Amino acid sequence: MNQKTTTTPISQLSGSRSTTTTTTTTLMMSPVDLWTSYNAALEESPLLVKSVTAAVILGTGDLAGQALEAVRGGNDSTNDATQKDGGVDVARALRFAVFGLVLQAPWNHFYYLLLDGAMPPTEEPFTSTNFVKVVIDQFVQAPIFTVLIFVFLGILEGKQLESIQKQLETDYKETIVANWKLWVPATVVNIGFVPPILRVLYLNCVFFFWSIYLSLVINKKPET
Repeated sequence: MNQKTTTTPISQLSGSRSTTTTTTTTLMMSPVDLWTSYNAALEESPLLVKSVTAAVILGTGDLAGQALEAVRGGNDSTNDATQKDGGVDVARALRFAVFGLVLQAPWNHFYYLLLDGAMPPTEEPFTSTNFVKVVIDQFVQAPIFTVLIFVFLGILEGKQLESIQKQLETDYKETIVANWKLWVPATVVNIGFVPPILRVLYLNCVFFFWSIYLSLVINKKPET
């Protein structure tokens, strides 16, 4: 009785080994190598890399906000059942991820291109130019963008415009004051010390903590 022997083409074996080697090499990359690779990708596709980074960081920020709510007993959450069960509101985290991907990163990418185009960066961190840029950022751009945050996330959640407007009337002033407490010094550092190509990444890192605050404010139960 003849037995058939199945052989695997050498090219297929070679491709398999190559894929395994590439995956292993990636996993074994040092932090310095990962940072170098990230910067190379940032130079090649700045908007895409910034947007994906923002999606990951803001989605994670909302998850941290949900964890904080759970520690506090979930009293301020709009989704009591999820919090009491110790579960995660995946849809809510995805809304923040989409916000980072679609709005936050693209907005800041083009905003800083426009701002630096109108007023080029200076070598010294503390200049009149940088002072004006901080003022524009925090007292012109930030109030507008904060409104967009409430509207964008409200629409993603399926809220009616009347409900979004009511939440703005209730929470906007407190939110913008909290914004200035965090973002005025953060923006001074960003404009004065951070290289332009890394500014949105820096914003995303600070936004991790800001997204926790926004998550708690936007998703709290409405007052009755």
